[in-house]
Amino acid sequence: MSYPRDDVLVSTEWLAEHLQAADLKVIDGSWYLPAEKRDAEAEYAAAHIPGAVFFDIDTIADTASALPHMFPDAAVFAAAVGGLGVSNRDRVVCCDGGNMSAAGRVWWMFRAFGHERVAVLNGGARKWRREGRPMTDAPTEVVTGNFRAQYDPALVRTVADVLSVISSGEEQILDARSAGRFAGTAPEPRAGLRGGHMPGACNLPYTDLLAADGTMKPAGELAELFRKSGISLERPVVTSCGSGVSATVLLLGLHLLGHRGGSLYDGSWAEWGGRQDTPVVT
Repeated sequence: MSYPRDDVLVSTEWLAEHLQAADLKVIDGSWYLPAEKRDAEAEYAAAHIPGAVFFDIDTIADTASALPHMFPDAAVFAAAVGGLGVSNRDRVVCCDGGNMSAAGRVWWMFRAFGHERVAVLNGGARKWRREGRPMTDAPTEVVTGNFRAQYDPALVRTVADVLSVISSGEEQILDARSAGRFAGTAPEPRAGLRGGHMPGACNLPYTDLLAADGTMKPAGELAELFRKSGISLERPVVTSCGSGVSATVLLLGLHLLGHRGGSLYDGSWAEWGGRQDTPVVT
């Protein structure tokens, strides 16, 4: 694919070759919207990549928040991933059973908590399964790891940060939701949210970055998608979506293109569209 920075994406072939490595940890971060009517943890228990452990983004989160799966503090994250057998020395590969958005969320969480040796499985568990690679229902034996987390707030933005970005215009905002939801012509999957988008935001549905087989599109196609959406790769980008999950696919694409200065609005539209004091454009 000739990406300028390909350190965050691994192929199914690569994973198959390295699956038995002692320092490799596979994290299944599968998560689905209620409308999809899929039970991520049950699906993991029934069949997962051998050695993978399940990462529940709704549990490894700030459970005191009324918003869905908000980032936990560093101590909570460190204890949780250590409990999954991950140590700071390990290489981590994130996957999911969908369109890489949940894997992207886990990938970005690891990065935000200071772990650079983390990548996403290109095409996810669906591609792995289509290729006839091994799956298992055997529970993964876990030896507790020693993980120390250092949170980088520059990678995760708050509603106050986004209001400041809108006011200053110094950073770009890129929304990963569908064009209809962005325009306010299609309903939000969560009840009670206003339709529309943030002032000045650009729109690039995250699924546009994926090829027919669920893998990331080549670098040239990705660059053209960002250009057509109105985004300059020379300036910082704050990504947003419904609840801070699919926006990470945009961050993955930006990273692959060598972009620096990407960040995630964690509350995303679940927060912005649910408030009455945040400006909305339709």
